[in-house]
Amino acid sequence: MGKVVMYSSVSVDGFVADDNDQPGPLFDWLSSGDVPLDESGALKVSQTSYDYTRPYWDQIGVTIVGRHVFDLTDGWDGKPPGGIDHVVVVTHRPEPAGWDPGAPFRFVNGVEAAMAEAQVLAGDRIVEVAAGDVGGQLLAAGLIDEVRMDVVPVVFGSGKRYFGSVRAQHLLEHPDVVIQGNRVLHLRYRVRR
Repeated sequence: MGKVVMYSSVSVDGFVADDNDQPGPLFDWLSSGDVPLDESGALKVSQTSYDYTRPYWDQIGVTIVGRHVFDLTDGWDGKPPGGIDHVVVVTHRPEPAGWDPGAPFRFVNGVEAAMAEAQVLAGDRIVEVAAGDVGGQLLAAGLIDEVRMDVVPVVFGSGKRYFGSVRAQHLLEHPDVVIQGNRVLHLRYRVRR
């Protein structure tokens, strides 16, 4: 099985979106450079951010998200973001009416079932978990191996927390990666077992 990584861009005070689900400047680093991050050319980052981010993206086989994120993005029009092969959506509701059954999305009830499905789909590739409530639930269940953060120099003051509603202490190892990009600090921590 591949590694399970919780990931998102985050404010320095720990939020992945404001109170209205808006990311504000959290993704500005994805357009602050001159090196295309994908084939579309829409995302351009610094060379340093490219060298860190592109190899990671190339290893992702599946992303797990909550239904809230799926609904906010309109399911990315049935095309997983960033060229990822599959998306597993944690939800207690059925897939949306008229949803293309051939789209590489799976709708699963509960985080443990979502992880089981994602690991089958990913094989030996990375299972990426979107930070927020679902990510926090998987961390609390002991199912996250690594935490990756792209820390952006902004303070939200309130909003949607990176670790969701986690209330218990979870120790991480010292960061094994600390990379300064253009208006972003890339951090990677292993979860202490």
